[in-house]
Amino acid sequence: MYHFTPDPNQSKPDLYRELAASAAALVGGERDPVANMANVAALIWQFVPRLNWAGFYRVVGGELVLGPFQGAPACIRIPLGQGVCGTAVASGETQLVPDVHAFPGHIACDTASASELVVPVRRGSVVVAVIDLDSPDLARFDAADARGIELLAVAIAAAV
Repeated sequence: MYHFTPDPNQSKPDLYRELAASAAALVGGERDPVANMANVAALIWQFVPRLNWAGFYRVVGGELVLGPFQGAPACIRIPLGQGVCGTAVASGETQLVPDVHAFPGHIACDTASASELVVPVRRGSVVVAVIDLDSPDLARFDAADARGIELLAVAIAAAV
């Protein structure tokens, strides 16, 4: 059994480095990507405060398909290029959205979500999934959160 207890007195960069290292250790040696995504989603849920959703969407057959997550039931399929998650895949870039209601084409899977952070997970140059974090707080995520989740995405890419 794995247990991660974040130190609330650490800086965000230090906490995210610890999260990425913990996630890499957690998925190390396990070959099943669904099991790995499930554990990483649970780790994010445990670690990152003020979330109402944390999980993965997987690129499958030219669209995003819901992967393991923590939170309320979510949209199952998202077309590439649509919504925050689809935009992250189409652009290949992290999407840091302080107010999802102001994002053109936002897909409201959970009306309680106010801000969102979506980070592509790449194997080589190919986006294979995204890590999606939602918060009920406006402007919940900042550049340090984006860099931290990008670090996490790199740490787990081979395992998902």
